[in-house]
Amino acid sequence: MKCIRKGVEACNEFKPDLMICLGGGSPMDAGKFIRAMYEHPELTLEKAASRFIELRKRAIHFPNLGSKIHRLIAIPTTSGTGSEVSPFTVITDDDGRKYPIASYKLTPDIAICDSTLCDTLPQYLIANAGVDAITHAIEAYVSVAQTDFTKMHALEALELLFESLVESYETGTPTSRDNIHRGATLAGLAFSNSFLGICHSLAHKVGAECHTPHGLTNAILLPHVIRFNASKKPTRMGIYPGYDHPVSQERYSEIAERIGAPTKDPEGLIFMLHGIGEKLNMPQSFQAAGINEKHFIEKLDQMAEEAFDDQCTATNPRFPMIPELREILVKAYYGESEEPAIGNGLADVSNGLADI
Repeated sequence: MKCIRKGVEACNEFKPDLMICLGGGSPMDAGKFIRAMYEHPELTLEKAASRFIELRKRAIHFPNLGSKIHRLIAIPTTSGTGSEVSPFTVITDDDGRKYPIASYKLTPDIAICDSTLCDTLPQYLIANAGVDAITHAIEAYVSVAQTDFTKMHALEALELLFESLVESYETGTPTSRDNIHRGATLAGLAFSNSFLGICHSLAHKVGAECHTPHGLTNAILLPHVIRFNASKKPTRMGIYPGYDHPVSQERYSEIAERIGAPTKDPEGLIFMLHGIGEKLNMPQSFQAAGINEKHFIEKLDQMAEEAFDDQCTATNPRFPMIPELREILVKAYYGESEEPAIGNGLADVSNGLADI
């Protein structure tokens, strides 16, 4: 919020009628909220991040924008966030808590997507931003709010991303960089209209508490979220399901087929995710990423509860209970082959599940 306040002060002094947001996701997100607070000084972060009554109906009205800054132009210099075309912004308060804010009034008026602006990106940014885009597209594709149009954008994005992300990371050819840049924006268009799911809900909370890069956080969580969502017998289906039976397994299988996975099922998709993560030199668990175990345990219940209340949770295809979110976090901490040590407070992660 310190950056936001400085931006608003600058706007009050200069009185612009056009704003250009140049940079990665954080600068673009900041620009969106600076515009909102400049035009509406009474707006607070808590009000802007208020809950939704329905998928597109807020509990508190979000004000109209454009009275002072008539056009907001977003120019991404990373390939992943999709913020240049999205109605979302994530703002961190003075205590380090992340607030996801959603309103179509925040959507930039113009997006200029030029992959040559990414020519000098360091490898870690290419990897983290690229995996973030993959997560956007996958969550958009299985969302309860998906449509034929969002599915089309998501699948095209995934094909480009899986085809070119490793090449962009390793050699950075112009073609691969352009494919990733276009794929990221296509994924942004997809999730702007179908929204996301619990991978992002959990990532927002883990990132805020453990200060992990957003893309890496998604990469570690995503395989566990896919397995959770792909159940044919979920505890509960999504809140607003556009189907009469669980279909996540079918949708993950469609993705697996489109990207050329060895098996056309959720496990084939997870295999591809692990493979690309290894080639991008990304750790496969929070423990391997160096997150302090004691701190993670202490914040586990808080992160699960806050993720349940995150704005992205409503469109997840399987409705999660808080103990289930907690269990996903535990699995993501220890990874595929590690078991929680007895006595560390995590051994009985399923406590409470039998009662839901």
